[in-house]
Amino acid sequence: MNWIILIVAGLCEVGFTYCLGRAKAVTGMEWWAWMGGFLVFTVASMGLLARATHTLPLGTAYPVWTGIGAVGTVLVGIFIFGEPATFWRMFFITTLIASVVGLKMIS
Repeated sequence: MNWIILIVAGLCEVGFTYCLGRAKAVTGMEWWAWMGGFLVFTVASMGLLARATHTLPLGTAYPVWTGIGAVGTVLVGIFIFGEPATFWRMFFITTLIASVVGLKMIS
């Protein structure tokens, strides 16, 4: 169950970076709404990470959490914000995924 909590925490990290991406393109009340979403996702992400580390080793949980957030944020950048999907970018994201899977396998 704590692995599911950790995955949801990582997805919340993607959520708060998405909100930041949207907030930088707007002003006024819309900016405040996106920043509110940022705060909600941040608190949820950190709280769920803390919960997951009750039974998962911190040295595994934290890298998995940041890995999910990093990979998810890059994918959101590519598919939603139109950022480039260069060879090297995809290569290093693939190595990051392999590292996270490796940590999961040895835990």
